Formats: sequence, C-alpha cells, structure tokens
Amino acid sequence: MELLKEIWATSKRNKLRTSLTGFAVAWGIFMLIFLLGAGNGLINAQLQQQDRHISNSMMVFSGQTSKAYGGLKEGRIIRLRDSDLEITQTAFKGNVDKVGASIRKWGQTLTMGENYVSAPCYGVDPSYAEIEKVKLLEGRFVNAIDMRENKKVIVISKDNAKELARDYRSLVGKHIKMGNFAFLVVGIYKNDESQRNNPSYIPFTTMKIMYGMGDEVGNIIFSFHGLTDQKSSDEFEKNYRQKINLNHLAAPNDNEAIYLWNRFEQNLQMQTGIGIIQTALWIVGLFTLLSGIVGVSNIMLITVKERTHEFGIRKAIGAKPWSILRLIMTESIIITTFFGYVGMVLGVAANEYMDATIGHEVVDTGVFKATMFVNPTVGIDVCIEATAVIIIAGTIAGLIPAWKAARIRPIEALRAD
Repeated sequence: MELLKEIWATSKRNKLRTSLTGFAVAWGIFMLIFLLGAGNGLINAQLQQQDRHISNSMMVFSGQTSKAYGGLKEGRIIRLRDSDLEITQTAFKGNVDKVGASIRKWGQTLTMGENYVSAPCYGVDPSYAEIEKVKLLEGRFVNAIDMRENKKVIVISKDNAKELARDYRSLVGKHIKMGNFAFLVVGIYKNDESQRNNPSYIPFTTMKIMYGMGDEVGNIIFSFHGLTDQKSSDEFEKNYRQKINLNHLAAPNDNEAIYLWNRFEQNLQMQTGIGIIQTALWIVGLFTLLSGIVGVSNIMLITVKERTHEFGIRKAIGAKPWSILRLIMTESIIITTFFGYVGMVLGVAANEYMDATIGHEVVDTGVFKATMFVNPTVGIDVCIEATAVIIIAGTIAGLIPAWKAARIRPIEALRAD
C-alpha cells in the first residue's frame, strides 16, 4: 500500500510526464483496435458478397467471335445450345458436379387481380437454387418434375409477392399471371439486396417452349471440384473454352466467342486481396503500437535520470537495490496497464459506434445495392492480447533504466544534477 501511495504521489508531482506516457500507451492500443475493426468491416462486406453463390462455380455466356476460323469470318454471334450442355456434362465429368442453364427475359409483368409488378424472369433448372444460394422463405423451388412436365410454376421474391398480396405467404398455392400465361406460385424466396430487381423463376423447359427457343439454352451454369489454385483454374478454363469454341466452329483460343465468369478465380483474387489488407492493417497497427512502446521507453529513461539524486538518497539511508528496482517496475506496470485498458475500452467503443452507424449500411447505386461495412469490430481476444503486449513491452522498457538506477553507487547518485 505504501508503494502505491508513493507511486501516486510521484505521478501527481509529474502530471505532464505521466500524461504523455499514458497517451502514448492508450493511443497505440486505440489505433490498433480501430484499424483492425475498420479493416474487418471491409473484409466482412466482401465476404458477404462472395457468399451469394458457390465459390467453385462458373457461368458461361454467349459471345461474338473475334477471329476468323475454318473459312468463317469473325463477328459471328455464338449462341449456347443443348450440345454445349452435353459437352459440359460429359467431357469434364472429372471436375464438373451440377450442370444447368438459365434464360433471362426482362420486363415481365406479374399480375394478381388489380395488383401488378414488373420484374425479370429466369428460366432455370433445380441446380440453380443450390449454385446461386437462393434462400426460400415459403414453399419450394423448381424441381425435376416441373422440368420434365413443362409445368407453369413460378417462384417469386418476397418484395414482389408483397406487391401482389398483403400477406405474401398466402400466395403460395395460388395462381398469378405473367403476361398471358397463368402460373402457380410454388415458392417465395428472400430478396437479394445486391440486385435492383429481384427476378422470378420458372422451369427452364417451360421458358424454352413459351419463347420457341428450340435447342438454345441461354447461359450455362455449373459447379465443379478439384481446382486448387490459379494454375489449375486457368488450365480448366483453357480446355473448356477450346471444347465449346470448336463445337461452334470458332478458333480454340478465341476469348470472345464465349465469356466465362469463373467464381473460383474471383474467390482466389478476393482471398489474395483480403490477405494484403489484413497484412497492411497489422503492419500499420503494430507500428502504431511500437510508437507507444518507444514513448514509454523514452519517458521511463527520462524518469530515472530525473530521479537519480532521489535514488542516491534512498540508498544512502539504507534502501536496497531491489526496493528501487521494484518501485520503478511497479510504476511502469501500473501506468501501462491503466492507460492500456483505457485505450482498449476506447478502441472497442469506437468500433461499436462504427458498427452502429455504418455497419450493414447499404449503398444504392441505382443499378445494384452493396454493403460497404459488415460488423467492423475485432474479437475481445485481440484487444486483450494487444493490451498485454504493450504492458509487457512497457515493463521491459522500465526494466533497463530501473536496473541501472538500482546499481548506481550512492555517491555518484548524490552528485547527479
């Protein structure tokens, strides 16, 4: 207790020195926690966007040839067909899992009584819901029976369902009109906030019959396995492109005949970007923490130098070296612990405020919606570990000057200015 009183009296006599030490410690902890929280918010938002579909999946779109090949000129429109679906399923069965297709038609009007809403309509097969992670709230998605029997069933979004009926759940099992056709509502799914207009889904085969598309399939979508890095992904894309291009008498290396959206490659790039952000944040945060440690070290050196005369008097009247060492070390530990805790609390509070204000905030660009920050916070374990690091560093910083002060001869200490 006497030791604590002495430390308190010393701190009161040197308010500026104590304040500067505390600020250096608290600022280092605060900035580390705040920067990591902000970085986590950005990273979590990107991961949420990635979670809208299976990462190991690919979409194939029609394109236009950019090279002459086999006596045919460039500029031909390539339309994906049933044979392309078969190639995807058979030629790449070692990697490909689920294969499907989707046809998109814009501006379809859904009507029920006097209520109506306009939304795109996709003709899809059952695998689409799994690959694109369509989250159903009521009912079911398009199934194999719907496909086989070309049924007029439809799955609509929650927002569109609300436009058609006050109780959107009541629509399941009822008929609505899309254009001149009546469709049975079999499911209602959760809106995707990243899309401006959430589409309706009907069986792929039904869509083809409605619009007389013959063997055209619109876009191909499939999931795959066995790709582990950028090299294997590039090799798969190259082989796939060659097969599909040749099926349409296009140059095997024509990158514009078809377009590939490789979500796996996109995921790899995202992981690389996240790694860079995390590394940069930790480097900046640790350097900020280091500045606090340097501040503590310098101030402890100054403290010992200023009190050299005092330590000489203590030793002259019988104080043991250990008592002086204990005094300086205890003062260093108490100051760094107290202000480290203050910095940790302020950092956590700043992250919580950021989470409450901009966390989950959706930016509407007019074309799509995007969440910029999601849960911009850090775990309590990181906060405690950062605080512990600066406490230990502050203690070590005080150890060196304390050891020198404890070893100084009383006569030398009394002569010090």
